[in-house]
Amino acid sequence: MAKFVTAYIGLGGNVGDVFNNMQSALRSLDSHEQISVRSISHVYKTPPWGIEKQDWFLNACACVQTSLTGHELLSECLAAEKSLNRVREIRWGPRTIDLDVLIYGNEIIDAEDLQVPHPRMHERGFVMLPMADIAPNVMLQEKSILQWVELLKTSDIQKTELELTL
Repeated sequence: MAKFVTAYIGLGGNVGDVFNNMQSALRSLDSHEQISVRSISHVYKTPPWGIEKQDWFLNACACVQTSLTGHELLSECLAAEKSLNRVREIRWGPRTIDLDVLIYGNEIIDAEDLQVPHPRMHERGFVMLPMADIAPNVMLQEKSILQWVELLKTSDIQKTELELTL
């Protein structure tokens, strides 16, 4: 019998119909026989990070159960991005969709193509606020997600009325 792992995925984008892209990406992941989307955060409108002269982003997080390895889950995320015309040109630049494996069970993975827990997630309100919706008590570096949120400046992040569903 396959072992299932709880993993968390960050979703975002700021080009085109981002909400529908996030919806499509979640449905794509959930349609995989080894991935089940268990919960989805609120959708947040967030200012750009890194490169500030670009449109605001929509961001959300999802909790999934999977029997895939961390790298296999990453491959499925990248395939979903590719199907939604994600182009990787500029780091932290505009994008139609971005899917990040944030946490994969209790595993620590430090590979060139995958680092989990995501090394900078605790610094980013656009990740931690949606994570707090679905996993407030999950521990990250000896603090809960909610404790990390309390340390971040999140006043410029806006909860939207948009609701992602499967």
